[in-house]
Amino acid sequence: MRLRRPSIPYIMWMVIFTIIPIFLIGFYAFTDRNGNFSLTAFQKAFGYMNVFTSSLWIALISTVICLVIAYPLSYIISRQKESTQNIITMLIMIPMWMNFLLRIYAWVMLLQDNGPIDTMLSFLGINVSLLHNRGAVILGMVYEYLPFMVLPLYTVMSKIDNRLIEAAQDLGANKGKIMLKIIFPLSVPGIISGITMVFVPTASTFLVSQYLGGTNDIMIGDIIDRIFWSDQNTGSAIALILMVSIFAFLVILNFFGDEEAISA
Repeated sequence: MRLRRPSIPYIMWMVIFTIIPIFLIGFYAFTDRNGNFSLTAFQKAFGYMNVFTSSLWIALISTVICLVIAYPLSYIISRQKESTQNIITMLIMIPMWMNFLLRIYAWVMLLQDNGPIDTMLSFLGINVSLLHNRGAVILGMVYEYLPFMVLPLYTVMSKIDNRLIEAAQDLGANKGKIMLKIIFPLSVPGIISGITMVFVPTASTFLVSQYLGGTNDIMIGDIIDRIFWSDQNTGSAIALILMVSIFAFLVILNFFGDEEAISA
């Protein structure tokens, strides 16, 4: 098949920055320090399964919370005037213009002992530890990745034809039935895109747990970052296991999305 010239730069980009790195990860994962075939790296990698499952659990909780918050918010935004939609969308995107690490530091300042939130709660007689726990990690995840759930949902919902809703109302459907029979089925592609865009980075991210979590809340991304340069084989094996697990999750998710689209 003959390639078109405009596609050549994209193919080169994919080869250099996607295919070659994946090949190298696979090579290091299945070899030892001498380059000989070995499964020792996977044996060491499975020693971190508790961290792996904990990371997926935190990512799942963060994704669900983002979906619960973003779904009604996206629907409300999509029903506003176009000028209002643009303003709200811009307000949602403004934090994304800041550096990722700076946003984490901001939450550290807010949640630390004697910080503004802790001081306010202490004034109300509530004494709780807001930092260095799993709740703080999930809060940081939700804050960082909520826009990635809102935008695809808003994009899909804004394209729903209002005439469908008006026709359902004329036929006597209440708001609950309209949401269940019309809005939700038509917004499934946005839900799948949002879950993909949130779950994948939250499952593999690092730094958030380092600054907001405790010693028991370390993520698998932190493990990879910590051991990769001293033991590339084990780091590559962990990364490969994580990549395959996420890929399997996305395949299952898209399968249910296709089933929903067919039934709708």
